[in-house]
Amino acid sequence: MCGIAGIYAYHDAANPADHEELRRIRDHMAARGPDGSGEWYSPDRRLALGHRRLSIIDLSERGAQPMASADGKLVITFNGEIYNYRALRAALEGKGRMFRTQTDTEVLLYLYAEKGRAMVSELRGMFAFALWDLDKRALLLARDPYGIKPLYYADDGWTLRFASQVKALFACGKVSRNPEPAGWVGFGLFGSVPEPFTTYQEIRALPAGSTLWVDRLGTRESESYYSIAEMYCRAEAASSSANDEKLCIREALLDSVRHHLVGDVPVGAFLSSGIDSGALVGLMRDAGQQDIQTVTLTFEEFRGRAEDEAPLAEQIAARYDTRHTTRLITEAEFREDLPKIIRAMDQPTIDGLNTWFVSKAAHELGLKVAISGLGGDELFGGYPSFREIPLCVRAFKIPALVPGVGSASRWLLSKSGLLSSWVKPKAAGLLRYGGTYAGAYLLRRGLFMPWELEAILGPDLTRLGLRRLKPLQHIGSQLLPWPATGFAKVAALESALYMRNQLLRDTDWASMAHSLEVRVPLVDSRLLEQVAVVAVRTRALKRILGTSPSVPLPTHVIERPKTGFTTPIQAWLQRGVPIQRGRQVPAVAVDRRAWARRWALEVVEFADAAAA
Repeated sequence: MCGIAGIYAYHDAANPADHEELRRIRDHMAARGPDGSGEWYSPDRRLALGHRRLSIIDLSERGAQPMASADGKLVITFNGEIYNYRALRAALEGKGRMFRTQTDTEVLLYLYAEKGRAMVSELRGMFAFALWDLDKRALLLARDPYGIKPLYYADDGWTLRFASQVKALFACGKVSRNPEPAGWVGFGLFGSVPEPFTTYQEIRALPAGSTLWVDRLGTRESESYYSIAEMYCRAEAASSSANDEKLCIREALLDSVRHHLVGDVPVGAFLSSGIDSGALVGLMRDAGQQDIQTVTLTFEEFRGRAEDEAPLAEQIAARYDTRHTTRLITEAEFREDLPKIIRAMDQPTIDGLNTWFVSKAAHELGLKVAISGLGGDELFGGYPSFREIPLCVRAFKIPALVPGVGSASRWLLSKSGLLSSWVKPKAAGLLRYGGTYAGAYLLRRGLFMPWELEAILGPDLTRLGLRRLKPLQHIGSQLLPWPATGFAKVAALESALYMRNQLLRDTDWASMAHSLEVRVPLVDSRLLEQVAVVAVRTRALKRILGTSPSVPLPTHVIERPKTGFTTPIQAWLQRGVPIQRGRQVPAVAVDRRAWARRWALEVVEFADAAAA
């Protein structure tokens, strides 16, 4: 796991890549790769590649990057892990390829030599890389199917710059900070910035499951090679035997866990009181890992309450005989860390605090790699949205077809004063949005409703941002091709929007700030192909997950109501961190139940202060 950077002066009139500029971008990401740094320049100085290394596979200097092929015609800077690299290497060796290292990085070089840009479809893992092809004078940028690893770029029409972090691109001093209205509106709507937008006009995220080709003619359009919705469509068309459901899922899960344990350093695990992380720890034991370090967070405010993860997590740790640590987080530590959190937060988000502190705890234990249960709710239907969104669509499908009824109902509610409580903004949108999956999803996951944004972002930014983002169209684009079942539709939306833009992105910045690689076995393209066939036809998937280890989770853990992996930020915010600078705040934002909305406003304030 690393940080990558590069400058490609592709236009003939552009200045050559500057050494100091590359180093400023690269070294802004020092926490992503504390074990080493490297740089490479093309002979004509038109291309510069940089790398910060966190050593996980082949810890020797032979694994240093950027890495060139033996003939020097291919060069790569790579962030991530390729979990099937050993199988790919064996196949390449069978074709006569000779390897000098034990790294997955070198496998990427020779896989490209064999298959060109089509190589990405062979990869199982999390990755973002830039690969230089000397013969074609072209640069290939690529990102994994789910978007676990980030990749951002800025192109001014002369020179392409890219990095693993948005803020790293500003370190070069050549990228504009002009705000992107669509990014800010997306944050207001969802609590995270929807890709490919960032909060800056000049910087874009390479979409998940996409490649980008850059040659002397410039940056081409990104090309998608993977679609979560398409995987569910294929699953719906496939046949499945109900008798083999549990066995199929167990074998697929165990296979994914085995692949995610690859490496030359110990692999620990985040452990909550839930099914996802507990089942993964049990499967780690089944996969043969003898020594498992687990870590759980606890808070004084949660002691004796259902939100306290510690007691049940300790039971699960004892069940699977792990070396377990329960780490206490205090309000004082939160306030001390808050400036660091805001600096590390690469894009505005209302989440990530839990991952920040559990990653900090794992780093304190000496871990470089930890397994997380992220993705279990999206894959196994654990969210209330799997039930609520299809019900909403069925209930409001007919009213939504009547022109103007949604806007009229919202106007009447606002005039009557009934929009003053927390739930009413969404209730006011039911007739307008509730009858479609895109609209119902916006209501379910929306932080602020579109008509609330002007009070937070201002009228001009809001109007332009809504036009550029087109929220319903943006949501609906994740359902192409269109799955048939309600489960598949919701799973595709939750995976491609909430998980990708919030959970995965927050996990990346919050963990890498502590030089920790977080692996997510439940977010795996091969696993999705196998589990989706069962998921679209059955229920009680979480129970199947909980019983998948050879020593299943206790019944009281499997049947326990979902609480999530949370922090007491609501109570902390009530006692401090006041909103400043005179921003007009909707009354609903300070409702005691709406802590996420309050925190979003704090994030906007911090962003304003940083930009001032």
